[in-house]
Amino acid sequence: MNDLPIYISLTFFACVLTSFGFIYYAILTAAGPKSNIPLFAITFMAVWIFVTSLMTINGFFQDYEAMPPRLIMMVLILVIFIISLFLIPATRNFLNQMPITTLTYIHIIRVPVEIVLWWLFINGVVAESMTFEGVNFDILSGISAPFAGLFLVGLKSKSNIAAIIWNLLALGLLVNIVARAILATPYFYDPAVYEQPNIAVFYFPYVLLPLFVVPAVLFSHLVSLYQLIFLKEPEED
Repeated sequence: MNDLPIYISLTFFACVLTSFGFIYYAILTAAGPKSNIPLFAITFMAVWIFVTSLMTINGFFQDYEAMPPRLIMMVLILVIFIISLFLIPATRNFLNQMPITTLTYIHIIRVPVEIVLWWLFINGVVAESMTFEGVNFDILSGISAPFAGLFLVGLKSKSNIAAIIWNLLALGLLVNIVARAILATPYFYDPAVYEQPNIAVFYFPYVLLPLFVVPAVLFSHLVSLYQLIFLKEPEED
C-alpha cells in the first residue's frame, strides 16, 4: 500500500474533506448561527476520523481473523447511529431542517471516489468488479447528482416523485457496491468470484471510505427520502 501513487491518496483526501464540508454545511444551515450543534457535529466528525485513522495506522483492522470482523463492526456502529437519529423526535425534527439541495449535491463526490477505486484496481488492491469497468455503476449517481439538485429539488424546478425515485435508485447502487465490497474483503473472499481481494479499505486513508464517505452518502439519502416522503416541502438552501 505504501507504493501507491500519491495522487490517489490526495484525490481521496479531497473526497473526504468535501464530504465533511457538505455535511457540516447542511448541519450549520439547519441549526442557525447561534446554535452549538454545528460545533458538536464538527468535533464529533473530526474525532471519529482521527480515532479510526489512528486505529488503522496501528493495524487494528488488518487482523482479518478477529471475530467479530472489526471493520464491519465499526460500519455497523455508524449505521445504527444514523438510524437512531430518526427514532428520536428532537433529532428527527432537526434533520427536517437540513437543506435537501445540499444533501443532493454531496453525491457528486461519488464520481472522484469511483475514479479512486479504478486507480486502486489498476494498482492491484481492489477487484475489477469494484470499479465501473466491472459491476459498480455508482458513478451514475455522481454524474446525475447535479441534475437532481437543479431540476428535482432545486429552486427553479421540483418533483417529489422523481426525487424519491432518484434517491432510491442511487441508494440501490450504493447498496450494490457496498455488498460486493464486503464480500470481496478477506473476511469472505472467494477467489472463484473475485480475482483480487478488497484490501485497500483496511489501510489509511482508504479506511475512511467505509467509515466516513459511504456513511455520509447514506445519511444524505436517508434524510432526503425522509423529507421527500414525510414533509410537504423539504428544506432548501
